[in-house]
Amino acid sequence: MSDANTTKGLRERLAGGTEDRLGKALTDLFDNPLLNGALGRASDAREKAVQAQELAMGALNLPSAADVERLTRRLRSISQRLEGIEDGVHRIGRTLSGPSIETRLAAIEGQLRALSGKLDRGNHVDAAAAKAGSESSRTATKRSVSKRSSAKRQGSASKRGSASKQGSASK
Repeated sequence: MSDANTTKGLRERLAGGTEDRLGKALTDLFDNPLLNGALGRASDAREKAVQAQELAMGALNLPSAADVERLTRRLRSISQRLEGIEDGVHRIGRTLSGPSIETRLAAIEGQLRALSGKLDRGNHVDAAAAKAGSESSRTATKRSVSKRSSAKRQGSASKRGSASKQGSASK
């Protein structure tokens, strides 16, 4: 067990010491003006190389990596829009693939004919009832007219009878 503790302690000391030493070495390097100047010049040289590459590729009419990336984004956008249009066309196709307009119109016309037939039958029944009603009202009118006529005749006969009785009484 003492060997294990000794090994752990040694590792920790080496790791801790190594981190500290490495940090100190890097700080010394970045503080060195010679290294900072070399890094600055390398960065400037890289920028100039990129500009020269872009100019050369532009002169040869070749796209740069940025151009390819813009084109890729644009193609993705167009692809998504196209998928939306395709979905819309499929929805319209499903709608139109159902019963055709002519079939639907024929079905509606058939329903209208059936309703018209029902209405005509209802009108015939109403007309028959109205005809029966008018015939019964004619019969009733004839009866009342004949009753009135009978009453008038009887009234005339009674008047005549009473007039003759008065005439014979006055004689």
